[in-house]
Amino acid sequence: MTSKTMPEGSPKIAIVCAGAVGAHVGGHLTKAGYAPILVDFWPEHVEAMRRNGLRLTGMTEPECFTQPVEAWHITELEKLSRERPVDIAFVCAKSYDTVWATEMIRQYLAPDGFVVSLQNSINEERIAGVVGWGKVVGTIASLIAVELHAPGEVRRHVQLGGARHTVFRVGEPHGRVTDRAQLVAEMLSHVDSSKATTNLWGERWSKLVINAMRNPMSAATGLGGNEADRLDYTRRLAIRIAGEAIRTGFAHGFALETLYGMEPARITEAAEGSNEAMAEIEDVLERNAQGRAGSQRPSMGQDIQKGRRTEIDHINGLVVDYADRLGLAAPANRAIIEIVKRVERRELAPAPENVRHI
Repeated sequence: MTSKTMPEGSPKIAIVCAGAVGAHVGGHLTKAGYAPILVDFWPEHVEAMRRNGLRLTGMTEPECFTQPVEAWHITELEKLSRERPVDIAFVCAKSYDTVWATEMIRQYLAPDGFVVSLQNSINEERIAGVVGWGKVVGTIASLIAVELHAPGEVRRHVQLGGARHTVFRVGEPHGRVTDRAQLVAEMLSHVDSSKATTNLWGERWSKLVINAMRNPMSAATGLGGNEADRLDYTRRLAIRIAGEAIRTGFAHGFALETLYGMEPARITEAAEGSNEAMAEIEDVLERNAQGRAGSQRPSMGQDIQKGRRTEIDHINGLVVDYADRLGLAAPANRAIIEIVKRVERRELAPAPENVRHI
């Protein structure tokens, strides 16, 4: 199977590790007329996409369609040595797979090609260690909630952002808006709302805060996102975890964005005991739940369900690491890391009682 013929001047795109986010983006880009190559290491997923197309479902009818896509097994990537090189490589791997995924695509990049980190956590430095900082662009997928439900099938569990919420934020490490950042933002606008940002690191840390408060809660308890938000002690623990992450981010000088309708400073006030701020944040969390499907489960919760390694070391672990650098305390993040690791090792079964003591 060879890559599709593209209009002259179109960038050649590879999506490396085309799981939930990568396949979701790749399906929409293909529908929009691009010709991305979706590369993945799950054989059944690749074969299902080849055989039946990629099935995408969402919360509205226009989001539900089946799209023929160009899907390659990882072992087929060497074919690129006999083709036009890749202009844009989206790395959508789990954080712990970043380095090998980047190294794998590095040799097939065009001289002015570059790598886009479309991942959780902060992986730009790892990518730069392979290809150099001049070939790195970061992209945050804010409030996307996609799941690789079955081979060749991706479900999205939240409403489209549209004008209400900008989902994709594309930025350069140096903070200037460049032509290539604008190009990626334009491409991603075919998936959902998108913009180029001058605040990559603030956007990254803002998303990290959300991941830190929501992902481990699902992994440790077995609850879906809405269930965890509606149980008093899991909700309030998540707010404490977020408060520590926000204080750490501020201490490092990151300009944090509004977090899904919540002001960062109000979250820290709630975490530190303000009843007024707590009521305000809890009200926002409940409103946000109205825009999510009841089946929505954060990615770490999905990982535990599927018996896979989580990104706990690269999310809450990153908060603890950055806190340690400045001598700050992050006890709630430390505690949830230990619980999730015990669940990963199957020393504990996922259950809400696992976190009641934190």
